[in-house]
Amino acid sequence: MIKKIKKLKKIRLHREGTDTLVYGFIVIAAIALLLWRFIDSKVPFWCFTAIMGTVYCIVINFFRCPIRFFPEEDTTGLVVAPADGRVVVIEEVDEDVYFHERRIMVSIFMSLFNVHANWFPVDGKVKTVAHHDGNFHKAWLPKASEENEHADVVITTPEGTDILCRQIAGAVARRIVTYAKQGEDCYIDEHLGFIKFGSRVDVYLPLGTEICIKMGQLTTGNGTIIAKLK
Repeated sequence: MIKKIKKLKKIRLHREGTDTLVYGFIVIAAIALLLWRFIDSKVPFWCFTAIMGTVYCIVINFFRCPIRFFPEEDTTGLVVAPADGRVVVIEEVDEDVYFHERRIMVSIFMSLFNVHANWFPVDGKVKTVAHHDGNFHKAWLPKASEENEHADVVITTPEGTDILCRQIAGAVARRIVTYAKQGEDCYIDEHLGFIKFGSRVDVYLPLGTEICIKMGQLTTGNGTIIAKLK
């Protein structure tokens, strides 16, 4: 597979946030106008504008969509962080849905202040894409990985290693978007999907994989190397 040419970093707003930002702005502007025109005191107007303006800026920050390109040309064996966030789990678990064997699970939790775009963690071909309905436990809880609503993407690397990347909804997140399509080639640098408002991404790696991050470490999606495959 041929890697595409690297480009400069850019930042834009993600298309998943278009409706939220447009309709949100219209509602805020309409309420502010009503307060300005029909209430004698301007205090409610200024208080509302300050509070909602702050909230709106947080939402804009949430829907940032940085265009990032991994700096290394040779990505053989590398597993790159699929999301911005903090490492909350590094442990061996039994993966009984796809692999039926012990795997190393690395979990990255995304707060409301992180970018919520998700990237492919490895180059390869998409083997499986599946969406599973479920609960909405807090994303950092261990049971969230299996019980929460989630979307699974299994990727086969050029060397033949299967990797599972799982997008997990949280207590606030109610929508998981997955762009991966079964049978298509995928590459580091490309978006795998998006999760709205607080969530988590798990990566299941073969035993013997060299883990390059530690608990509590902050990660940059498509930038931080989290592991090296054998």
